[in-house]
Amino acid sequence: MTTLAPSTLFRFATAGSVDDGKSTLVGRLLHDSKAILADQLEQVARTSRERGFAGADGIDFALLTDGLRAEREQGITIDVAYRYFATAERSFILADCPGHVQYTRNMVTGATTADAVVVLIDGRKGVLEQTRRHLAVTALLRVPHIIVAVNKIDLLDYAEEAFTPVAEQVRQVTAELGLGAVHVIPVSALAGDNIVERSARTPWYEGPSLLELLETLPAVDAEVRDAEPFRLPVQLVLRPQGGLSPALLETDPAAAERLRDYRAAAGRISSGTVRVGDRVRVLPAGITTTVSAVEIAGIPVVEAAAPQSVAIQLEDDIDAARGSVLVAEGSEPTLTKELDVDLFLLDEQPLTRGARVLIKHGTKAVQGIVDEIIDRRDLDSLGHVPADRLEANEIGRARIRLAEALPVEPYAVSRHSGSFLVIRPADGHTIAAGTVRG
Repeated sequence: MTTLAPSTLFRFATAGSVDDGKSTLVGRLLHDSKAILADQLEQVARTSRERGFAGADGIDFALLTDGLRAEREQGITIDVAYRYFATAERSFILADCPGHVQYTRNMVTGATTADAVVVLIDGRKGVLEQTRRHLAVTALLRVPHIIVAVNKIDLLDYAEEAFTPVAEQVRQVTAELGLGAVHVIPVSALAGDNIVERSARTPWYEGPSLLELLETLPAVDAEVRDAEPFRLPVQLVLRPQGGLSPALLETDPAAAERLRDYRAAAGRISSGTVRVGDRVRVLPAGITTTVSAVEIAGIPVVEAAAPQSVAIQLEDDIDAARGSVLVAEGSEPTLTKELDVDLFLLDEQPLTRGARVLIKHGTKAVQGIVDEIIDRRDLDSLGHVPADRLEANEIGRARIRLAEALPVEPYAVSRHSGSFLVIRPADGHTIAAGTVRG
């Protein structure tokens, strides 16, 4: 048996106020890291010429990311656009999030699974209300790494004395939000300063470029694998389909017998590491057993770790159906029917007390009812305001009662076990994303 290491995939999201140059920054990052195909680049260059764009490179880099027709016509980002690219150091998934207040909820979608968030600021304007909103959402979602790119440093003559006050504003707001270390970088998305390569025009800045930082920050999954206990939401149970091959029965009866008895719980490890011989508990059944085999894509391995997808065989023939969770013995989360939560409203319809919902946690969906809307977060003052309903794009605290107990953990302890979706039962529409407070 072997050990297969998880990939060095790094997920990051970008956010910024309207006209701060976020789409240009993302386009520049993709272009300078050689992640744009030649035919796409030629098409964008041709469109840029037709529109009379007069940038130094002759390319409007925003056109590389604003893919929707409505985005191009309005000059704003509306939808979350996912881009995939790689460097010699690692592979990336980039979630380009909208900056307009109306689409704050889309930023929640992009940042939920991010290892890092890059918040863009126009260096001439400093920290705006929407900047505070983006940083507040990032804090509530507990994104591990926060990078603030102070853009348009070229329009400030690359002056350190213009950059320093903005950096101090950023650190003041992040301190109010209780955020840890924040990386602040002076950049010019238009000219390419400190995007991929460190710029000679900012000799006073001694830190890394944006790409250098993204290549060296530790990925969340690596940290989770080391710090959190094993969790596997069961996606499905694998059993032999159809009859056994007559040829296999004749040539290798022992293998045929093993295949006849084969039963494995399959899914994606959400946190921690599992090894052959580990003791695990199946929730909600509460039965403890031993891991007899672990497979990745049909290959037997000694151990596997988040975020790998695996098939796990157990020594005892117990019920571990879809919706069950395999957890490391001695680290069992609490099974509860009462949730104290933060909700991020994604739906246009308001959420009120008494609403009947479905709660999707891991691979299991259970019925629930909103017992109480406690308050909503004022993202301008960062305070809490009493509320009896939550509207689209709002963030608020609520209590939800469940029909069945779920093995949840506080979001502060686990981003995976502490998060869920709120779904409207009538049509399956997602109402909100939620995190467990305690």
